[in-house]
Amino acid sequence: MKLVIDESRCKGCNLCVLVCPYGIFREGTELNSRGIVAPVLDRPERCTNCRLQALYGRMLCGVCHMICPDQAISWIDEKPFEPHRVEVEF
Repeated sequence: MKLVIDESRCKGCNLCVLVCPYGIFREGTELNSRGIVAPVLDRPERCTNCRLQALYGRMLCGVCHMICPDQAISWIDEKPFEPHRVEVEF
């Protein structure tokens, strides 16, 4: 699974930046095509849903998805053998 932000739906409220317990979002710095500064994924490899959802078969956190008033945050399936970085924390 891979986390994505749909910039066509995002209004730049940055609630996801505030609530994410893993710190994977940061405030954006550039205007998108609609003139909105949308948040960006800083370290998406820290997201437990992205790393472990296939293993456990259920949502583990999803706070960013629940808090987003515009439903602009979602997870998509990755292509087979798509390279991705995984961060292990101790």
